[in-house]
Amino acid sequence: MSTGAEATVSAGDAAPAPASSKGVCSVRHGLALLLHLCNFAISTQLMNLSIALPAMVNGTAPAGPPNASSAVALDDGNGALMEPKVLAPVYAWSPEIQGVILSSLSYGSFVASVPSGYVAGRVRPRLLIGASLLAFSTLSLLLPLAAGAGVALFILLRTVQGVAQAMVQTSQYLIWVKWAPPLEMNQLITISISGLMLGSLTVVLVGGFLCETLGWPYVFYIFGGIGLACSCLWFPLAHDDPAAHPLISAAERDYIARSLAQQDCEPDQSLPITAMVRSLPLWSVLLSQFTEHWFFYVLMAYLPTYLHAVLRVDLQASGFLSALLLGVAFISVILGGLLADCLLSRNVLSLLVVRRLFTSVGVLFPSLFSVLLPWVSFSLGISMAFLALSLATSSLCQSGALINFMDIAPRYTGFIKGLSLVFVQLSGVIAPTVSGFFLSQDAELGWRNIFLLSAAVDVSGLVFFLVFSRAEVQDWARAQTLTRL
Repeated sequence: MSTGAEATVSAGDAAPAPASSKGVCSVRHGLALLLHLCNFAISTQLMNLSIALPAMVNGTAPAGPPNASSAVALDDGNGALMEPKVLAPVYAWSPEIQGVILSSLSYGSFVASVPSGYVAGRVRPRLLIGASLLAFSTLSLLLPLAAGAGVALFILLRTVQGVAQAMVQTSQYLIWVKWAPPLEMNQLITISISGLMLGSLTVVLVGGFLCETLGWPYVFYIFGGIGLACSCLWFPLAHDDPAAHPLISAAERDYIARSLAQQDCEPDQSLPITAMVRSLPLWSVLLSQFTEHWFFYVLMAYLPTYLHAVLRVDLQASGFLSALLLGVAFISVILGGLLADCLLSRNVLSLLVVRRLFTSVGVLFPSLFSVLLPWVSFSLGISMAFLALSLATSSLCQSGALINFMDIAPRYTGFIKGLSLVFVQLSGVIAPTVSGFFLSQDAELGWRNIFLLSAAVDVSGLVFFLVFSRAEVQDWARAQTLTRL
């Protein structure tokens, strides 16, 4: 992908695009909203087990066989208790088994990350996204039955869901290789991935309510059904190429074609592995994926614990506060994409400066706010403000280092995205583990050490990115690359 200056030149050389080809009322923005829905569906089904599992293994249930039913006592209005209403089975799964169950989806995603990236470069992304979402959602509907059949089958289905999740995550970026004009790429991608935050927010708000009123199986049925509905919308409405879309206007199709005319972005099925290994700009992207997700995974794993143990927030209120923070991240990631494209389209900054500036703000400010958290723990309001500001500014990285791989090697978008997922998953495994070790050593100083280490990891990744990042297509990612493995 060309730099911001090059993109501006190409846009300036071309004839001015008709007004109908721009704006949010376009097919490409509709595609972004469609991907937003797909990400929303995936996210709700990723998190539903975390909400449902406490109800599935209710420790207050009387001892009995693994499929003993949970019940709710009802009052007949005269003070007498009616026959308990059976909501859902309760299983006697040990804490160790529960840990394996919660991790099983990550196992599948980790194993499939690189292969899914390679497959994404060979298979049409529209089919891969639709089929993966369809499979993921169908398996969600089967999970309550699998739980009754045995824990091994339940773990197997969640692992397969992890494979499908990796397919969706890698394939969706390939859509934008042919659909996103350079000056709109940030906003289109951030609109689509913001569905992940909205899905998490939705599950946190309504998941517990569904478990208490309808029973935990309905968490899987309802969100799995939403996923099936999204896959039914995806197949007829999504297309891999603007030229193949039956509803796109000629003005918008020509605008996209002119915008991408200078791009060397045709997917290539061969991989210059040796050149990739030696590429410092690529390593700067991969390491950023690891370091910038570190604090995110710490918050995802320990935010409820921090709110309850340090800020003295009850469990019900901590759920609403967690949802509030996810809402801040949801809004901020979209605004960050719009701001990045505004700076590029107005020639205020070059693409490389935008990537480095947004990454710097998205690392330095969250690091500062997180390091200060132990010193403001006496105030819930100040602590929540710092957490909100931390998440709001960290979301700018999505328009910085986290998308930079599409600048340096658009031909290998799918493979590099799959490769980056490995670094993301490693961060998701190591960060909570190290944080748990700190807390086990000293509950009071542990939080301070967690935040200091998170800031150190994040800033070290930033330094490497600022030194070695680039925003132009690398030689090894061009069509004339000769060295292949």
